[in-house]
Amino acid sequence: MRAGTLYVFACLAIAARSAPLPPGSNASFAEDYLEKFFDLKNTNTSSSNNRRVSPFNLKLREMQQFFRLEETGVLDEKTLEVMNKPRCGIPDMAEYSTFPGNLKWPNNNVTYRIENYTPDLPRSEVDQVIKDALDVWAKVSPLRFIRINSGVADIMISFGRREHGDAYPFDGPDGTLAHAFAPSAGLGGDTHFDEDETFTSHTTAGYNLFNVAAHEFGHALGLSHSTDPGALMYPIYSYRDPSTFVLPFDDMKGIQSLYGVKNTGDPGPPKTPNGCDPNLVLDAVTSLRGEMMFFKDKYFWRSLPQSNQQELHLISSFWPELPNNIDAAYENPSLDRVFLFKDDKVWALSGYDVAAGYPKSLSQIGLQARIKKITAAVHNTKTKKTLIFVNDQYYSYSGDLKSMDNGYPRPVASDFKGMQGEVMAAFQVKDFIYLLNGSTMYEFNARDKTFSRRLKANFFMGCSR
Repeated sequence: MRAGTLYVFACLAIAARSAPLPPGSNASFAEDYLEKFFDLKNTNTSSSNNRRVSPFNLKLREMQQFFRLEETGVLDEKTLEVMNKPRCGIPDMAEYSTFPGNLKWPNNNVTYRIENYTPDLPRSEVDQVIKDALDVWAKVSPLRFIRINSGVADIMISFGRREHGDAYPFDGPDGTLAHAFAPSAGLGGDTHFDEDETFTSHTTAGYNLFNVAAHEFGHALGLSHSTDPGALMYPIYSYRDPSTFVLPFDDMKGIQSLYGVKNTGDPGPPKTPNGCDPNLVLDAVTSLRGEMMFFKDKYFWRSLPQSNQQELHLISSFWPELPNNIDAAYENPSLDRVFLFKDDKVWALSGYDVAAGYPKSLSQIGLQARIKKITAAVHNTKTKKTLIFVNDQYYSYSGDLKSMDNGYPRPVASDFKGMQGEVMAAFQVKDFIYLLNGSTMYEFNARDKTFSRRLKANFFMGCSR
């Protein structure tokens, strides 16, 4: 351990799709959580409009706001689920954030040294992954990373178990994956990985070292956690394909706020989509056991029946096996399956699990050989037909897709009178079928296809209407 006077600590923990509620009192557990991560003990209620609101409820709202939950101030099941996810660090309340005082390295040439290696991967592979993880920050800023093989570097990189010399012991398999220290003397910049984890580089199994390292190096360069679920600096681990990884917009703005802009002529990555953007164009929409899911690029919004708010997630954070930019999706409740389409492949979900035997080709699930790619799909629960849309035409199948109805394909405009343009997404809510084109949605009676009204594509996403 190096001597030093100032350091700020940050770490990365894994996300669980769901977790059992903690034993004992939920309120006691939540109070401990808020004290640890949201400074409950030092809550000042003097600025509150209602002096009778307790510090606990104020901090609970703050926590719910950070994780984009419904801000009720009530300890509900969803809030407890998020609290129960392994994590660490105190997040800042901003789209992107830096450590207090904007800690950064004094110049743009930053050295790093790999002190030891994990046995999970060949040394040469670790070397390349570490280089690639640092490069994601160098590509958008003037930073230059220089590797040294001896002596003290700005960023000292090591793998260790439990007590490993910095007063922040690891916790064994799962939970905390790694931690890093903000730029400063002494421990500043040092990045440690929990050797009790299984690190990988070319698979979604275990924990992808590139994903973990790139996040931690953000801390080692001066960034704190982000509230943007699409950001690399979001506190929760999620898999992203290293071969196609592009630093998200939120992280790019954060690192550039510290070190400046690298003038490459590249406009940079797109922002994380806003579900309430009136010009939002969705890729696909489906229901799933009472929920609704709205897909856009590498993201999806999850709408829970009991809440007016949407949860934004990376597709890869729930299903590393699935592609981004989904073409179409639909639920068949009688089969208890959701089908997701991309190009000539289809995946099936059983609940939140990818069903065995997928992906399959379109022909393997019963679609005509002429269909190479679809643009939308919906299972009509009123007629028990599954409608497959290919641009401005559609096919009608029996519910299991094994038998196409006679007389198809047919022009969409001839049967869904009032629909304009090709169908880009489709879904059903109760007695109505909704067809989307661009940012416009068309409502039709599910039984006789009569047109009802035009709406914005995000009408069901909890935005003001």
